[in-house]
Amino acid sequence: SVDRLAQYRALRLPRAVEEKMLRLIRQNRLSKWFSGYGQEAIAVGCALALRETDWVLPMHRNLGVWTTRGVELRPLFCQLMGREGGFTKGRDRTFHVGLPEQHIVGMISHLAAMLPVATGFGLAARLGGTENTPADSVALAFTGEGATREGDFHEALNLAAVWKLPVIFVVENNGYGLSTPTADAVPVENIADAAAGYGMPGVIVDGNDLDAVMATVATAAERARAGEGPTLVEAKTFRMRGHEEASGVKYVPQGLFDDWTPRDPVARFRARLVEEGMPEDDLDALDADLVAHVDAVAEWALTQPEVVSTPEREHADVFAAPALHLVAPADDAPRSETRFIDALSDGLRYAMDADERTVLMGQDIAEYGGVFKLTAGFAERFGTERVRNTPIIESGALGAALGLAVAGMTPIVEMQYADFITCGFNQIVNNLAATHYRWGQPVNVTVRAPFGGGIGAGPFHSQSPEAWFCHVPGLKVVVPGSPEDAKGLLRAAILDPNPVLFFEHKALYRGLKGLVPDADY
Repeated sequence: SVDRLAQYRALRLPRAVEEKMLRLIRQNRLSKWFSGYGQEAIAVGCALALRETDWVLPMHRNLGVWTTRGVELRPLFCQLMGREGGFTKGRDRTFHVGLPEQHIVGMISHLAAMLPVATGFGLAARLGGTENTPADSVALAFTGEGATREGDFHEALNLAAVWKLPVIFVVENNGYGLSTPTADAVPVENIADAAAGYGMPGVIVDGNDLDAVMATVATAAERARAGEGPTLVEAKTFRMRGHEEASGVKYVPQGLFDDWTPRDPVARFRARLVEEGMPEDDLDALDADLVAHVDAVAEWALTQPEVVSTPEREHADVFAAPALHLVAPADDAPRSETRFIDALSDGLRYAMDADERTVLMGQDIAEYGGVFKLTAGFAERFGTERVRNTPIIESGALGAALGLAVAGMTPIVEMQYADFITCGFNQIVNNLAATHYRWGQPVNVTVRAPFGGGIGAGPFHSQSPEAWFCHVPGLKVVVPGSPEDAKGLLRAAILDPNPVLFFEHKALYRGLKGLVPDADY
């Protein structure tokens, strides 16, 4: 049976938080708030329609995901107010945080960047699942209508469609990207029409109708669990507040507020419940309890100390502590003269043999064996489920690797040439590198990148970009200089719980030989 009062409570709780935050803003007791007032039915409806083991990747107006997933209000308010007891140790005051125990992975400010991450969770499920990602689980990722112009939106939809991943993409079309009307940025009326270009269903739903959102997402989830692939959902709604409170809404015509106010999702759902026979006294009592509880928790959070830190504390959280035990080859271990490229291939092969959770992704790496043939024979040995050709989507593949890593897999991404790593720069420096520092999540991702000149490949296939990344906290940059180092360092990189950029000089592939231990090390 459906507990309609519980559904109302789920919808009313984030509204109570919204109301309290807006009061605190007016009282000058809170400096910033990204309001989702009037859009609560989308976040709540999505969360109610999914299982607790499904991954959700919300944005900054999706407070209802956190409250519906049962995130405790005390640490949540501390997080939002930058007080001790929050999830990010005061490093952030919004939803840029993940809570794996609730299967929530929060956003970064670079819009649409989390959509490829959702495909990684979908791939983990499709490959048989992991401890935290069941084989029948689904990933749902939110974005706004403005961010659908970003490349990551299209790369993610394409990858999910080609691999038939169990992913639901939800576009909250609230009419504005900060101050820019949607019509000034998007040349079509319905963003859901984009789904046809990727061979997936595109569905439009009234984002202010909780029942409609739940039904739409439930249908998409059922389709995904059945192996039928992704769905694009466009939820039509309206942003009743500013982009954030300081920006105001003077640029929004009053007529839009007049049109949308009667469609308020909380008021509509409450009226529906009354029509169904629910006593208004029960709803009034629930409203009062929620408002009082939220008020008490918010006031408590404001009494908590502001976060104080030290350089030592900050540095300690940049990297996850490696659990691996490095094993050096014995001095008398059998050795064979080996080319640089073969040493790398051997190290990669050992990693694939040692852990079936290890997955290779890259352009032309499967049957073709990669442009330098380093993965020749891998598809035949390990299968094309684990040795996966990707479309030409550097950013999309790197984002998917993050999702795979959080799901407990060990992804290795090959950049066909290191020059093309610029197309995935944001995913590397703002997503992979910063995740552990932000919310303590190890990110076991290895990015292989053939770099350097000396082979007559021209200016866009010969660059040496490794120095850029040496300035990014949270990244490890490895550049082996001998066949022996290449094999052992690659094995260590793949086992490291941090993102590692592994640069392989192309001129050394077949131009350098050396004695390399035959055994694993």
